[in-house]
Amino acid sequence: MAVRFRLARFGTKKRPFYRIVVADSRAPRDGRFIEKVGTYDPLQSPEKIVLDREKIIEWYRKGARPTETVQNIFKKEGILSELTQK
Repeated sequence: MAVRFRLARFGTKKRPFYRIVVADSRAPRDGRFIEKVGTYDPLQSPEKIVLDREKIIEWYRKGARPTETVQNIFKKEGILSELTQK
């Protein structure tokens, strides 16, 4: 089972709000997920990003890998640099 960090879209039409979740790569975008590890709100100024760093690091160690968009969010928040230091 390939496990990924990905965005799950919530909110209304033209007002997106995303949860960052850990999910099987075969599951649908807004479908079943394993665990919620953060949120991302692109409409606020500046963008509001809330992450649970401990859960993210734990899932990285278990082998979960982010999608390209989530990887950019993690870089912006400095999580990927934390992983290389430990």
